[in-house]
Amino acid sequence: MQLDRPVVLVGPMAVGKSTVGRVLALRTGARFVDTDRVIVSRHGTIARIFERDGEQGFRSLEAEVVAESLVPGAVVSLGGGAVLHDRTRELLADAVVVFLDTDLATVLPRIEGDAARPLLAGRPAERWQELYLARRPVYQDVADVVVDCRGLSVRATTDAVLKSLPLDADRSPSHPPAAATKPTKRTGTLPHAENDQHDGPDDTPAPDQNHEIGLHPHGP
Repeated sequence: MQLDRPVVLVGPMAVGKSTVGRVLALRTGARFVDTDRVIVSRHGTIARIFERDGEQGFRSLEAEVVAESLVPGAVVSLGGGAVLHDRTRELLADAVVVFLDTDLATVLPRIEGDAARPLLAGRPAERWQELYLARRPVYQDVADVVVDCRGLSVRATTDAVLKSLPLDADRSPSHPPAAATKPTKRTGTLPHAENDQHDGPDDTPAPDQNHEIGLHPHGP
């Protein structure tokens, strides 16, 4: 399959968006973009950006990177809080958005003791659950596809994403199908969007598949 529309992976921290995104890009011959990686390469660490420019400054930089990344034939992984920004949600309206869902039991081994996730410092389980519950309605709102990753390897998750992609994912946006099946996405202002900061790297793979594809998690 070759993608003629950008496919964007959203979801909570530690669900494995970056790792699944890399594999999905390999399987479809697409370009892979991790927006956090792009931001860091241009502007320095995300923690430093927050310290220097605040959340609004970071979200503006993030939206710029999202805008340039959403090109036909791209697979794009977003940071966990990206969907809280109005401009980013607007940009996602013309992409195929895949919400990788999970639960605390699945991600807990990945986030315990992870110093690269400042939002979870001190009480990772409780904080992850709080953020997940606050953001889940937003992920659902922007998503065209929801894939439950609980108990799935990277390979199985990628297979599920491929099988769930709408038919127009491999058609040009200028030639839509005769009868669209996906609902119109809502991109308005969120009434209760939480003031957020960077969640830390989001590329933790399912534990039994990373060795098969030669991928390794990001560093801190």
